[in-house]
Amino acid sequence: MYERKIPLNLNCGLDLIGEVLYGKWKIRLLWFINQGHQRPSQLQRKIPDASRRVLNIQLKELEGHELVTKKIYPVVPPKVEYSLTDFGKTLIPVISVLGQWGDENEERLRSLILKNP
Repeated sequence: MYERKIPLNLNCGLDLIGEVLYGKWKIRLLWFINQGHQRPSQLQRKIPDASRRVLNIQLKELEGHELVTKKIYPVVPPKVEYSLTDFGKTLIPVISVLGQWGDENEERLRSLILKNP
């Protein structure tokens, strides 16, 4: 069984949100699910750089943190859809503001990232 090497540090809100949203694709997953892309294959197409395995792991973590729910339909082949919980929907305005800040500072951020990979 997995055991953390570094103990959790949950002393403030930033620590808490970092723990819940830590993962390269989680913010994008929440955003795309909110936009209506609910099937795993749709999410894979929206985030082609991510492996299916990593997306599944991060979706499972988001589900464990009660930000998304997973519905499995009893059909063959199995059909799975994800949706945001009411708790998950409260993150959308925060993600929107972060995206807006990124858009407003796109040139500067792009040059800084390319200068310091």
